[in-house]
Parts: sequence; C-alpha cells; structure tokens
Amino acid sequence: MSAAGKVGMFRVLCLFSVLHAAQLLDSGMLFPRESASRELKELNGLWAFRADKSPNRNRGFEEAWYKQRLAETGPVIDMPVPASFNDVTQDATLRDFTGWVWYDREVHLPPRWITDEGTRLVLRVGSAHYYSVVWVNGEKVVEHNGGHLPFEAEIGSLFRKDPTNPCRITVAVNNTLTLETLPPGTIHYIRDRSRYPDGFFVQGTSFDFFNYAGIHRSVLLYTTPRAYVDDVTVVTDFVDNTGFVKYSVSVRGTTSATLKVTLMDKDGHCVASSNGSSGVLKVPDVKLWWPYLMHENPAYLYSMEVRLTAGGGGSSEDVYTLPVGIRTVHVTTTQFLINNKPFYFHGVNKHEDSDIRGKGFDWPLIVKDFNLMKWMGANSFRTSHYPYAEEILQMCDRHGIVVIDECPGVGIKDIQSFGNASLSHHLEVMEELVRRDKNHPSVVMWSVANEPAAEMPPAEFYFQTLIKHTKELDPTRPVTYVTASNFARDKGAPFVDVLCVNSYFSWYHDPGHLEVIQLQLNTQFEDWHEKYQKPIIQSEYGADTLSHEPILMFSQNTDEVLRNYHSVFDQKRNKYVIGELIWNFADFMTAQGVTRVVGNKKGVFTRQRQPKASAFILKERYWRLANETGTLPPWAKYPCAL
Repeated sequence: MSAAGKVGMFRVLCLFSVLHAAQLLDSGMLFPRESASRELKELNGLWAFRADKSPNRNRGFEEAWYKQRLAETGPVIDMPVPASFNDVTQDATLRDFTGWVWYDREVHLPPRWITDEGTRLVLRVGSAHYYSVVWVNGEKVVEHNGGHLPFEAEIGSLFRKDPTNPCRITVAVNNTLTLETLPPGTIHYIRDRSRYPDGFFVQGTSFDFFNYAGIHRSVLLYTTPRAYVDDVTVVTDFVDNTGFVKYSVSVRGTTSATLKVTLMDKDGHCVASSNGSSGVLKVPDVKLWWPYLMHENPAYLYSMEVRLTAGGGGSSEDVYTLPVGIRTVHVTTTQFLINNKPFYFHGVNKHEDSDIRGKGFDWPLIVKDFNLMKWMGANSFRTSHYPYAEEILQMCDRHGIVVIDECPGVGIKDIQSFGNASLSHHLEVMEELVRRDKNHPSVVMWSVANEPAAEMPPAEFYFQTLIKHTKELDPTRPVTYVTASNFARDKGAPFVDVLCVNSYFSWYHDPGHLEVIQLQLNTQFEDWHEKYQKPIIQSEYGADTLSHEPILMFSQNTDEVLRNYHSVFDQKRNKYVIGELIWNFADFMTAQGVTRVVGNKKGVFTRQRQPKASAFILKERYWRLANETGTLPPWAKYPCAL
C-alpha cells in the first residue's frame, strides 16, 4: 500500500474511533422536517397571554390555570408567538416583568393523526426563556430548564383516550435568573417601606443585554411513524479527492428494522449508499464545504437520506433527510485550519435582538442580516451569548458563514455560580447544544462561556470539567471560552484549544486615549501567546457610536479606534492571531442604566440595520482580507458589484 493510501486508511479508522468516542445522549433532537412519512403543523400566531402579577408570582399554580382555558382564569391579552413579550404592549410593568407568564392556544388536529395508532404526535417548542412547563388539556407533558434550546414531548396518547377532546396547549414560562441558572442572576428584595413599595424586588444580572423573555421560537406539532429515526450523527473527512462520511443512526420504536442510507449531490444524484445503522460513505470526486469567500464554490451541501423500514413486508417506513457538508477542522499552535488550509475569522458578534419582537424569531430580519454580513465581507460570527435558532445555523450552512457556537454561560461572576449545581446544569446545557448542532458544517468551534470570573479558584476545576466533557461529546471540534481576564490569572485558559480574548482599549480602560491601543493590544497578544502557545482570536473590540463629533468618544468617526486595532491585527495575523470579530453587528437593547442610553450602541449597524461609518471601514477591510486569503469567484473580487 502506498504512503498516501496508508494515511487515508488511518484517517478512515480515526473516523470510527472519533464517532465511537462521542457520548451520545439517550434521545435525539433532530430538526423537524416534512417527508413522505412525516408531517408538521406550525402553531405560530396569536396566543392568549397572562402574566401572573400576584405577590408571590405563584397564583397560576395555586389556582391551576392549566386546567381550563386561560381566558376563564382572568383577563388575557393577545401575544404573538414567536416573540418576546416585553416590548409588545405599552405596559411598563410587563416590559420589566420577572416571574411566571402563561400562554395558551387551542388547535385542531387532522383526524388521521389521532386515529392512526401507528403515528407518533410530538409537541415541540423551539425555545422559551427561561424555565418552562407545558400542559396539554390540563396534563403536564414536559418541563425544561433553560432558554435558547428546543424541547419536546410525545402527546398522541392524550387524544386517543377521547378523540373528541380539543387540543389545548398551555405553556408557563419563568424568566427568573438565579446564581444556578445560565445565564446567572440574583433577586434582590428591598424591604425599606419608607422608600420602596411592598414586594419591591430587582432582578440583577451581570450581562450587558436585555433579559427578554417569552416563547422565542416556533411551537409546532409533528408526526413520525411509531418506528422512527430518532437521531443521526455524521463526522466527515477527506483524502485527496475522496470524501468520507461516517454516520450513525439511532432508531426507536422497533427492535427489528432495516436502514438504507443514501448520499445525494445537489442535483439529486446518488454518490454513495450503505445499509445498516452505522458505516462510512465513500464519496468520489468530493465537493468540500468551504467558507464564504474562501473558495469559488463555497458551502456545498450533500443530502443524506435515511430510510427506515420496520415490520414484515415494509409495513412501516420513516424517511429523514439531513444536509451534510464534508469538511475538516484542525487547530495548531498558530493556525485554524479548515480543509487543511488556514482560515482567518473576519466577522462579527451578534445578538438575537430587534425592535418590538425582542429575541423572537423573524425570517425577514434574519435574511436581512445575512445580506448585510455578506455585503460587508464577513465570513463568520459568534452566537454571543447563547445558542441561536436552528434556522440561522441552517442559513450559515447554505451560505458558508462560519460559526463559533456559544452556550448561555455569560455573566458567571459570583463564586456561587461555580458550585456543583451550576456545573451540573452547565454540563446539561452543553449536552443539549452539542446534540442539536453537531451536524452543522458551519459550526467549527464550541464556546462554553463568555467573560467568566476565570481568576477565581473554583474556575480551574469548573472549566477543566466543562471543557473535557464537551470534547467527549464532540471530539471533532475545538473548544474555547471567551475571556476578559488577566492572562496570568486565567484558570481556564490551559484547557481551551483557541484563546478568545475581549478587550476595549481606550474605551473601558484609558477612555479616549487612542494612543494606548496599539501598545496595549500588542502586549496583550504577546503575553497570551507566550504563556499558552495557542492561536488567538480577538473575539470582541469596538466602541459606542452616537454623534458625528469627530474627535470624541461616542462619535461616528470611529475609524481611528478601528484602524489602531487593525494595524496590530495585521502584524500578528501571519503569526498566531487567527481572527477578529467586531463588537457588535448591530445596536441592541440592554437593561436601563446610567451607562446605556436606550441600549448598547457598539453596533456597526443601527438596531434598524442602517449602516454606520464603521460598517464601511469593515467592508473595505474584510474584502481586502478575503482577496488576500481566499480563492474567490470573479464576482467576489469586486464587492462593489454586490
């Protein structure tokens, strides 16, 4: 066997070991897709809504609001789903409300969903912030601890008892944050009745974005056959012109089933197939998944059809199709490699945030944001500071936008948030995140936290455990967290694969002194790399912009701030700096305070997505970087054509 052949065989064997090393969870969380065997019904629209404003916020449970229509328990209002409830009304007490809010809606089910004993009926909530309890016709079907990630329950048996029953779905959501939630927070009760009314309390947080709440993503019903594809995991590699897709399929509802797995190209032609619940698909003349602006044919996706047949004579069949991008990710001490070629992150940090809808899912806004990112030449973003909607990651897969996928571990500042209960919850959240996003080619790295108090003594065990567990869940991707700590005192840095560092020289430190930026930034990079010998991403930098005064802080003329940073980036990016992510893509809402005037204004676009001067500075820079580092199609070499 030739040397190249031996290397190829070794990498194929590594595919087997990597997938077997992963700690797969008990059940899958596949994104609901229609097929010949699956149907779905979205429940988006207007729901009845009521906030529990009782002093203990517990009247809804004491009076069992879930046992009847919510309108029968007291006054209700219309509330759109998906959306945050905070900015929809003119009620100031609802905007800043902390506690339980209640939703309900009655829906009509197709009769065949109820009468067919061979059909599973599943209720799925894309995300609700923060703690959720769901009832169907007064019976509790699921609870979920945490926002930003989906949860679901099988509910078909509730209707087969009495098919004449309506389908009334009730959801209670509590946005209270404690030292053991992610993100953490505190509740401060103030009992000085000479200065504060009875029952006065404040929800404290240590993060700089508004604590929007409600049902933020789609609620839907979907069906599968009784014997169904529960989960699919893929790991990809390539050698020369041959691609490899290692797959594993988990099945539920049957002990005897046959599986047919078919990989198809964009034209629907079969390029590889296999039988069985696990195997390796060998793809000749492979088309790799490349990031936007790195290749003339970026974001190529195959389709992997999984067809399950259960029972004699093919009496039951389930079909699920998963988009697959074939690519590899590797990290050295100085480089981030995608498909064995150096990749430089030139992108943004974002928030799921907009006027009126808050963090509610909104397709027009998402499409606009992708158009703006591609216009400015951004090839990447971080999901600061929580997992974004699955549909956003699917857009990234299709457009070649690289993602650092971050969990809600933001604002971990109190020593109690490093305790066993917090760690246990953090581990569960990472399990849910990896389970949901493991198959997205756009996701190239996991981020387990943002700016924790990593200098505290418990941080070492906390992050060592958390990062180790994440790597066990997914051995194929690097793991990081984003730090703002002193390099010499950061307890978690030894365990990450890539150093992500936030700094705001001349802003939060030495405000207004632009002359310190290059010196302090250069020192930062040298200190971190000398100590840890790992590649570095400048994961946040920037400045608020409000006025057009040319020489003062908060002015639109931020070019001097940015150019001082960019000068140092250019000195270091051929050494060990592998990326720069501006803070932030767009202005976003924060809690009220003397340091924020109707939100954070560090966006290069306004909250309404109008470009500021900094957007044009970044556009010029990002396209120049793309032309230096990528292999671009002709149209992309002249961005003005966009």
